[in-house]
Amino acid sequence: MEATILLCDAAEAINGKLYILGGGWSVSGPMPHPSALAMKLDVPWNDANRPIEVLIELFDADGQPYAVQDAFGNQQPLKVPMQIEVGRPPGLPHGTPLDATLAFSVPPLIYRPGQRYTWRLTIDGESKEHWQVGFTTRQVPPS
Repeated sequence: MEATILLCDAAEAINGKLYILGGGWSVSGPMPHPSALAMKLDVPWNDANRPIEVLIELFDADGQPYAVQDAFGNQQPLKVPMQIEVGRPPGLPHGTPLDATLAFSVPPLIYRPGQRYTWRLTIDGESKEHWQVGFTTRQVPPS
């Protein structure tokens, strides 16, 4: 399995295509703002028609999970688990890799200024170094 992940201002996955606005940035903030992740998975022929576990997590520069407050006021690591299944369309030549597109919006989060953060993609329990996308937050301008 292969994957491409991109930071953007907004994204949607519709009918197997990604619609991306403001994609490809790596510096953000310092003020909170909405953002999104757009992903394209290349699913091997033999992995079609079965559930595929997908997980997106946010980490700080020290490799620690970024925590958000849950509905009960507890701090929880920011994780987005998903399950997808890609079917083979009729007439597709045997062995052809299949496309899967995913997009999700990230609400405005408070990041520490001048820090590095990384979104990490895991598929079926496996993560590769290039299945990550990082960004740096700007310093707060002097007043």
